[in-house]
Amino acid sequence: MLLQKTKGKLDKINDYKATGIMKTDVSFLKVPEANVTVYYKKPDNLKIKNNKGISLVPKGAVSISLTDLLKGNYTVIDAGSSTVQNNQVKVLKLLPVEESSNIILSTLYIEESKFLIIKAITTTKDNGTYEVEMTYGKYISYALPDKVVFTFNTKDYKLPEGVTFDYDDGTKKQTENTGKNNKGKVEIDYSSYVINNGLPDSIFK
Repeated sequence: MLLQKTKGKLDKINDYKATGIMKTDVSFLKVPEANVTVYYKKPDNLKIKNNKGISLVPKGAVSISLTDLLKGNYTVIDAGSSTVQNNQVKVLKLLPVEESSNIILSTLYIEESKFLIIKAITTTKDNGTYEVEMTYGKYISYALPDKVVFTFNTKDYKLPEGVTFDYDDGTKKQTENTGKNNKGKVEIDYSSYVINNGLPDSIFK
């Protein structure tokens, strides 16, 4: 019931265009703070474009939205309770039934009283494990966050084709920290959303 009501809030969103500021913290990339536009359209189209024209969110992760996590068939395991952002949350583990799914396991931290996903940790076959934490405010009625913090292992980071920055492949650092997973982080602070106004498919090509 909790998962159905949480999904129901997300299902009200057909599409949105959001603007915000993106901060990227990856040890081997010097990426300036950027203005971004985020586009979403059902069922699973998600695109992040910054003022340089390219997104630096790790390859494969862009397609993992909250709606994407909740589609398809899965076995739900009650993993008890926890605390996130000083809020008591219910912890649910989702195991996809279909063997073809790229997602191996998703762990959702849901604020029960508001049916909001506060945090999600997703392990995929091809693109490692990602953690997303959401802070809600102005657009809470749509279950859309004011801030998203996206954390991932830099060993799974794939630089988009054709992108050149001050780039250090981290070989020396990785040698010094053998066996450790270096974390990368992307934060997006949203300033506004335009919701259910219609978006052409051409945006996502």
